[in-house]
Order: sequence, then structure tokens, then C-alpha cells
Amino acid sequence: MTKIYKLTFMLILIMSTFISISAYTWLGMWIGLEMNLLAIIPIIQNKNILSSESSIKYFITQALASTIIMMSIIMMMWKFKLNSNLNMNSNFMMIMNSSLLLKMGMAPAHFWFPEVLEGLNWNNCLLMLTWQKITPMVLLMYNTEFNMFFSMIIISGVTISSIMSMNQISIRKIMAFSSINHMSWMLMSMILEKTIWALYFIIYTIMTMNICFMMKNIFYLNQLFPMLNMSTSMKMFFMLNFMSLSGIPPFLGFLPKWMVIQSMIKNNLFSMSIIMIMFTLIMIYVYMRITMSTLILKVNQSNWSIKLSIKINMISISLMNFVSMMSLILVTIMFNMI
Repeated sequence: MTKIYKLTFMLILIMSTFISISAYTWLGMWIGLEMNLLAIIPIIQNKNILSSESSIKYFITQALASTIIMMSIIMMMWKFKLNSNLNMNSNFMMIMNSSLLLKMGMAPAHFWFPEVLEGLNWNNCLLMLTWQKITPMVLLMYNTEFNMFFSMIIISGVTISSIMSMNQISIRKIMAFSSINHMSWMLMSMILEKTIWALYFIIYTIMTMNICFMMKNIFYLNQLFPMLNMSTSMKMFFMLNFMSLSGIPPFLGFLPKWMVIQSMIKNNLFSMSIIMIMFTLIMIYVYMRITMSTLILKVNQSNWSIKLSIKINMISISLMNFVSMMSLILVTIMFNMI
């Protein structure tokens, strides 16, 4: 049973996000970020000692980022008073963007993100991977333009995430580096076209929800293989979800990457698109290595006796997976009809 105080803090968390993204002033935005921070700490707290460590790490990092944001706001207001010509390439705006990137765990300021996720359960991991990204991303959207700073951030994101995920045995850390990789694509999409970012974020949330709901108490790869051997359908759903997350056609995860690549080519960003595709291929190798291992390891085909609770969960998981995987085909049919 969910405790009532956690529901209260969840409501404050949702409200704080809307306060930040709809604020008219920098101070209102900062107040929403602080409310978000104070609401998430009790939610991720658990009886487990690892969750306490993760919440302390998260609090220190977010408090540091909030302090830098407040400092950059004060400096920008001071400079604006002296000189009204404040452009987006100013050092203070770059400092604010850096602190927002730190808040969302984007490389190269990603050092805290995999460590925090390592101590959380899957529900809290889902919260960190999806909802907590909305506020900093929308705030970045207000003052982003394609320049050297953001190009270096995007390249470092795809590079670090693909290399760091290669020798991981923790599924939560793999999901953290996968999130950093997807955030690089999302940053590029929000610079080029905002609607592509919205579509990308919704699709990424659906794919992440599917994987997090399947994991339950599975946190490492050596725990994953026996669980998948219990059910052939679960094994297939896991494989197809990881393929969708990697962006392989004809799965739904391919659609936003396809749109981002098209938009990059339209804007003559050929070298940038080649770099991002090349390093994302390394990430695909990591996903395929996990899925191939689950496929070729021993399968207990006769073991079909599953408890009723697992059956009910399997029905909901099957429905979500079917919708997420058939969506690309449905979207293609709709476009052809139009």
C-alpha cells in the first residue's frame, strides 16, 4: 500500500514541474526547481541503505546546480541593468545552461546519475529517467541555439554513454547511460524542431516504462537470464523492447531518430549526424549483446505454470508492448493515407 505522504509529495512533484515550465520570471522557475528537489527526496527514500545514499548524492548535486542557477540569474540581471544587449551566447547564459545540464544528468556532468540510479528501485528509476528530465529540458528549450557549446555537449553525450555502457553488468546503469544517449538526440531535436522533441520524449517514456515494469526485482544481468527463462513471452517482450530502445527499424524507437536525422540533413549538419549515428551503433551493440545472450541461453520450454498475479501483470505488459511496437506501422499507414 502506498503511504499517504508519498502521494502528497508526488502531487507536489507534479505541481513543481508545471510551476517551473510555466513561470514568467527566472525566480518563479527557480522556486519550481527547489520544490521539485524537496518533493523527490522523500519519494526516493526507502528502508534500504542504498536509497539513503542515493538521495544524499542527488540532493547535493541538485543543490549545487540550483545555487549555480541562482548565481547566473543574479549576474544576468546585473549585466542587463548595465547593458540591455544580453544575447544567448553570453557567459552567464552558458553557466545557466551548464547547471540545467547538470540537473538532468547530461554528459559530461553525468557523474552522479548512474550512481544515484544504482541505489533506487525500478519505480523511482522510472521517475528519474522520465519525469525529472522534463523541467530542465523545457527550460533549456527556452534559450537553446545551435552553437559550439551545445554541439560539444551532444557529441560528449553520445560518446561517453556508448563507451561507458560496454562493460556494465548492472541493468540500472545500462539504462542510465542509455538515457544519456537519448538525451543527446533530444537536445539535437529541441535545437532543430520542438515538436520532434515532444514526440521523442513521449516515445522514450513509453519504451522506458515497458522495460522498468518488466524488471521488478531484477537489477543485474545474471539475475535477468533465469527470470526470462521462466516465460518465453517475457523473453520475447524483453528482446523487442531493447531493440525498440536501440532504435532499430521497424520498432517505434526508430521513428524519432529517423525524424531527427532528417531534420539534421535539412539543416546541412552532415558531420554531426554521422558522429551521432556512429556512436549510437556502439550503443546498439550493447543492447544486442544483452538480447542475444537471453536468446541463446538455455530455455525451459515446458515451464508454463505462472502464478495469477504474474499473468495479470503479463496481460498489461503485453498490451503496452503491443501498442508501442505496432505504433510505427500505424503511424506509417496514417502518413500514407494523408
